[in-house]
Order: sequence, then C-alpha cells, then structure tokens
Amino acid sequence: MKLFDVLEISIADILDILLFAVLLYYIYRLIKGTVAINIFMGIVIIYLIWKITEAFQMQLLSSILGQFIGVGVFALIVVFQQEIRSFLLTLGSTNITARNKFSQLFHSFKPKEISLEIDGLVSVCQKLSSTNTGALIVLERNVPLDFVTETGDKVNIEFCEPIIESIFYKNSPLHDGAIVIRDNHIIATRVILPVVGENQLPKRYGLRHRAAISITEKTDATALVVSEETGRISYFKGGSFVKYKDIANLIELIKQDFRLIS
Repeated sequence: MKLFDVLEISIADILDILLFAVLLYYIYRLIKGTVAINIFMGIVIIYLIWKITEAFQMQLLSSILGQFIGVGVFALIVVFQQEIRSFLLTLGSTNITARNKFSQLFHSFKPKEISLEIDGLVSVCQKLSSTNTGALIVLERNVPLDFVTETGDKVNIEFCEPIIESIFYKNSPLHDGAIVIRDNHIIATRVILPVVGENQLPKRYGLRHRAAISITEKTDATALVVSEETGRISYFKGGSFVKYKDIANLIELIKQDFRLIS
C-alpha cells in the first residue's frame, strides 16, 4: 500500500466515510455517559494508530496492534451484549422497510425521554432524613439496569411518597438493599448493588454510599442516599458525590441531569 494512494478519493470512498461517521455517531450516542465510553475511545485511538502504522508499513507494530484490535472488538461485544441483541432483533424483524419499523431500527441508540417526579422524590428523602431512616434510591437514565434488578424483587409500582417511606421503614422486609426507579415507576426493591472497594471514601461512609458510587461509576444512573447515622442526603453521579447548597439546589441539579428543566 502506497502512502499517497489515500489521496485518490472516489465517490464510493466518500460514501464509505460518511456511513462510518454515522455509525460512530450512533455508537457514541449509545454509550455516552457510561464508563464504556472510555473503552470505546481507547479502541478508536488504537485503531487509528494501527492504520497509520500500516500506511507507513511498520510491520511489527501494525501486527501487534492488529491483534489488540481483535481483542478490543470482543470486549465491546461483551460490554454491549444487551444493546447488540436488541439491535439485531429489531433488524431481523419483518416489514423493516415500513416507516414505523425503520424508525425503530435505531431506537435503542436514542436517549429516552424520562419522566420523574423530582420534587416528590426529594421530599420523601427529607422525611426519611428527619427520622434517620437509611435509604438507597437508584434512578435509571439511558442505560438499562436489568443486570442489577435481577438481584432483587421485581415490582411495577408507580412512584408514591408513602410507598417509598413504607419500603424503607426499618421493620419492613423490603428495606434492606436499594430500590431502582425507571420512568417514575419503582421496578425493583431489595436490589444488591455491586460494591467496588477501591474507591477512596472515608471510613465513616457505609455500604450504601459505596454502592451508590459503584453503580453510578459503571452506568449513567444517578443515586440518592439517606444516611442512617446522620440523616444527610447525598446525591451521586459519575461515581462521585455531587455537591449542592440546599434542597432547592439539589432538586435543580437532578432536574438538569434528567433534562426536566422547563
């Protein structure tokens, strides 16, 4: 391959580049806000370096990078197995040429319109805080949390403050673990979240805070934690604490994250 052959660009090459750019765009939309974006960007960088070494005929380096790319593609398949399965099922459905079917093809790549009663959610956290009742509430965004809801009891309850209070009541059989809220519905209770021990949290923070950090680090979900010891309400996003001035500021931050600001 001659280096200057790339300057000979045909219409097919332009179409190829455009289609590839569209594919990258939808993949980016799919994984934006998740930890997987780091994996994806790393593989893209390695791929570009690989192509450059091929263009300059660096046989040893291009061979090593080519083998690494093969492993990287496998990693992407493992990370996005649920999304890929959903995409292929839609692709293989009948009448895909119909307008409504075609629009569903990339449905899984589009951010969901999320409805969530933020004021009521923060209000119930305040009530739990006043009685030092511990709580861990995970708010699903674009990344499905099915892999964690499987660990708890699946339910389908529309959001209601008394329901939340009753779930986290100390003598309730459902109070242990987290609850997951999707589109203003409680979809699971007693959920066991993965806890990563490497996060640098002071010892005064318990498992609820560590679990909230872990789930928000691995996905684009956010989490609210009410401390059983201090009653303090903590908000987590992107694997870290989100600082807020007061309750009004907390509500505003959550609404911004869910794009519910009018």
